[in-house]
Amino acid sequence: MSFLINAVPQRQGAVGPRSAQLPDGCLALAELAGHVLGRPVHHVRQTHSVSEVDRGVSSRAVLTGPNRAAQLAALEAPGGPVLTIGGDCGVELVPIGVARFRYGPGLGVAWFDAHADLNTAESSPSGAFHGMVLRSLFGEGDPEFAADPALTPGNVVLAGTRVFDPEERAAVARGLAVTSVDALAGMEKLYVHVDLDVLDPAEFAGLDYPEPDGWTIERLVSSLDALAAYDVVGAGITECVGTSRQVEVLEPVLAAIGRLLTSA
Repeated sequence: MSFLINAVPQRQGAVGPRSAQLPDGCLALAELAGHVLGRPVHHVRQTHSVSEVDRGVSSRAVLTGPNRAAQLAALEAPGGPVLTIGGDCGVELVPIGVARFRYGPGLGVAWFDAHADLNTAESSPSGAFHGMVLRSLFGEGDPEFAADPALTPGNVVLAGTRVFDPEERAAVARGLAVTSVDALAGMEKLYVHVDLDVLDPAEFAGLDYPEPDGWTIERLVSSLDALAAYDVVGAGITECVGTSRQVEVLEPVLAAIGRLLTSA
């Protein structure tokens, strides 16, 4: 099955010292993806300007305005699976929300990420939306971001996640997201999210928010290949600030994502 590649160079969902590099990292990774996967890349226009913190969310006006509108327009009629290349993790709100709308409450998500992204505006220590996006996809938190329909509690498996804020631990404790891959059994459709910070910084230096003790590229590829039995309806790769030369080491990751998206 053919699939679409959308490059979404959003940076406003992140507020760290490297966040301004996200648009260039997105473009470098998207160019490599087009080469590795043999597909054209559709560039979804995103504004680079930021806006003030509003109700606990940095750049709320930009995130809920032009950036979101452009993403929604790009997904009106994709005709197959979509690979979204970010940008910050906030770019996943639209494609996962659209997948949930299209495929129903049986949609599962494999969330490869150093962070759980389960904060709300009230619990976030930074106000950065990329740390709230998964909580929003469960229909919780700020109503301007909360997905409707929402992901089903227990249908998201966190993989490689090693940094939790207290509110995120509480969300996992009540079963919102889980940490056992066995929970994916029986999922009707699957979306695969890869925040590159699941990798150890020694494996890939172009990380927006690096965390120690991460995975090797080999382990990530093996874990992606282990999902081959699922009907993967979409995927996202986010948080790249690497240069064109740096991203070359990610070719095996892109190839693994491509195998999942073409086996559906």
